[in-house]
Amino acid sequence: MAGGWAKDGAVSEQIEASVNDELARMQSRRQPIGESLSHCAECEEQIPQARRDAVPGVKLCIDCMQERDAAFSLRGGINRRGSKDSQLK
Repeated sequence: MAGGWAKDGAVSEQIEASVNDELARMQSRRQPIGESLSHCAECEEQIPQARRDAVPGVKLCIDCMQERDAAFSLRGGINRRGSKDSQLK
C-alpha cells in the first residue's frame, strides 16, 4: 500500500534503514575482542585480573568506564519521512 508519492514498500525500507543505522552505531561502540591491557589506557591504574578475564579486550578500569558511560548521551533519531508541518513550510 503506497501513500501519496511514496512507492510500495517505502515504510518497510525506512524501518530497515533505521534498524541498520542503529546496528552500525552499536557495532562501532563495541569493545574490541583481543588481549586485555594490564593497566588502564586513561588513568594507568592496574586493571584487576578478574576484570580482564571477565571482559576480553578490556582497555579501561571500572572507574574510567563508569565515567565514560555516564558521559554517553542518547542522540535523537532521524525522521526519514518528515512531518506534514515541515512539508508545508
